[in-house]
Amino acid sequence: MKHAVKVTIVDEELTVRSELDPDYTRQVAAHVDAAVRRVLASGQIVESHKAAILAALAITDELFQAKRQQQELAARLKGMAGELARLLPPQKRQSLAG
Repeated sequence: MKHAVKVTIVDEELTVRSELDPDYTRQVAAHVDAAVRRVLASGQIVESHKAAILAALAITDELFQAKRQQQELAARLKGMAGELARLLPPQKRQSLAG
């Protein structure tokens, strides 16, 4: 079911229609608002549309960094699982591989 959620980003009220939980939608909007305000607070950008673009780039950078960290962690865990599997008796190793 779609929810209509009113959010405010940089003093502009918007209605977001989404199937996501309304509280989650508000949290996402608050994150975007904070990112745009950080750009505006730097004093280098005055136009809100340019600040929104720079905020989108910053948020995308956060996402890409988190994905990279997740991939690195998954690779480390896979390596550790392989090391642990070598310590198991041969019968147990075969049951894990199968």
